[in-house]
Amino acid sequence: MTADGTVYIVDDEESVRRALSRLVRSVGLAVETFPTAQAFLDRERVDRPSCLVLDVRLPGLSGLDLQASLGARQEILPIIFITGRGSIPMSVRAMKDGALDFLRKPVESQELLDAIRRALARSREAIGRQAERDMVTARLAMLTAREREVLDLVVAGMLNKQIAVELGAAEKTIKVHRGRVMAKLNVRSVAELVNLTARVIRHPEFRHRAE
Repeated sequence: MTADGTVYIVDDEESVRRALSRLVRSVGLAVETFPTAQAFLDRERVDRPSCLVLDVRLPGLSGLDLQASLGARQEILPIIFITGRGSIPMSVRAMKDGALDFLRKPVESQELLDAIRRALARSREAIGRQAERDMVTARLAMLTAREREVLDLVVAGMLNKQIAVELGAAEKTIKVHRGRVMAKLNVRSVAELVNLTARVIRHPEFRHRAE
């Protein structure tokens, strides 16, 4: 298992936190532990490959409450639930709301390590996607209002001639705008431009951040 990652453990039992910490450190991963959900929420947040090993039943905010608080951040911070008193409806709710795994205590070491490996891999991929979205956001900010209109119509499948009619401009002018759009977004073909918008610009999180 790669050492590039941090595992956060939230469990109100000190003995469990110690045991899980030793296990995680044995494979070269960084680990931070918290006795309550609120203590975890109060920490300074850093976007890096990471995952959360979370007990369901906690004093104060429950593990499910913490999951709800994290919301969309679960893409970057995948959650592995552990519990000794979980129910089927509880596990269904956790998984439906985005949890990666729901494991029973006492957790087998290899089962947990495998789950952590999957979670960190998902976190790295999500961080990579977010970095790409941030890069595209910066490049989109360089577009003029007319260039953005041209971009939207190109992605919609319209030809230069059709875009010219739609925007009331000369076809030659549309070609110039399209060339500038492709240069600013660092793409070399319309196919690459369409793929970029499908992969990044149309992503729900991207739209939310852009609004």
